[in-house]
Amino acid sequence: MPSYDYHCPDNARVVEVRHRMSESLSTWGEVCARADIELGETPADAPVERYIAESGAIAGGSSVASAAPVGPSCRSGFT
Repeated sequence: MPSYDYHCPDNARVVEVRHRMSESLSTWGEVCARADIELGETPADAPVERYIAESGAIAGGSSVASAAPVGPSCRSGFT
């Protein structure tokens, strides 16, 4: 399973979570539950941004410089 870094703008934390590509977490509460960490003072419904993890575990950091945003896939149209 791939690793994703989830960044929470409300608390500036980045947490690495492993899950299937078809899954996506959208709130801090979902990320904390999956990573088995405490919510802290951040509301469970705070939105998060997903990034593909490029290196080792990032837990509780404040930088997402080593991650690439995940967006819709590109289809080039080439056959």
